[in-house]
Amino acid sequence: MNLLNDNDFAYSKISSSAMLVDLSLSVWTGRKLDKTVSAEVDLNKNAKGRAGNYHKNLLAGSEKLAEIGKLSSAIRNWSYSQTSPWSDAGTRLLPSTLFFDYKSKLTEYEKMFTDKVTEFLGEYDVLVSKAAFQLGDLFNREDYPEVEKIQSKFGMHYTFSPVPEAGDFRVDIGEAGMKELQERYSQAYKSRIEASMKDVWERLHDALSKMSERFDYDGSGTKKIFRDSLVENAQELTGLLKHLNITGDIQMEAMRKRLEGLLSGCDADSFREDDALRTNTKSALDEMLKKFAI
Repeated sequence: MNLLNDNDFAYSKISSSAMLVDLSLSVWTGRKLDKTVSAEVDLNKNAKGRAGNYHKNLLAGSEKLAEIGKLSSAIRNWSYSQTSPWSDAGTRLLPSTLFFDYKSKLTEYEKMFTDKVTEFLGEYDVLVSKAAFQLGDLFNREDYPEVEKIQSKFGMHYTFSPVPEAGDFRVDIGEAGMKELQERYSQAYKSRIEASMKDVWERLHDALSKMSERFDYDGSGTKKIFRDSLVENAQELTGLLKHLNITGDIQMEAMRKRLEGLLSGCDADSFREDDALRTNTKSALDEMLKKFAI
């Protein structure tokens, strides 16, 4: 998605206004392929050549492991919301202005993750015993590693690193080879920044589209229902865009301020109860959406 009028990206400033963050989370799945049962199902259904697989939930009936998985997903989603994409390997671009808030929240999440893992490991043996009753004939004690090995399956790690300067190579390959490397990297560098900004523009477009659609009326003239989060998420986005607009895109800042103004002093109930406010806001949102070329 591109705006009709592109803004020149301030590529040279990225290395001083942002940094790279790599966040990795690992969680033991608690699932295992049961080849015997899979073969039995294939046989009973007259299937040939391993038509399907049966995976056991080793801790069926326990929420402890599921809670860690949910927290892990919440941490990833939060991190994605605060950053923009940089590389296919999962590295994200974090605006420098968000660093201290990001690091503070990440430290908080890290403690929550560690506490939940510690609690789970402390109850692991009991959970295995309970699983024996839950799984019945499917239970096999050999499916359950010792707690020390399970502990190594969990992890939360993160690193911060500077954004490299475009064309920053320190290798002795001759002038011609160096020039080619720099040109190729400069293009890749530009593409990454464009992808990062494209992601931010898409977030804005998504927020505008959702509000416009929910602030409308259905075929019978009845106001559509929407959750409080529709407005709350949009308000949160107007704050984030100040930081995620790493190129200083003038059009994005103008649209951010416009959206911020539309939502200023309002909550979800404001738009539910005031028909004129709802209608006028939708019209303004639609005008903003016209500036996008999909």
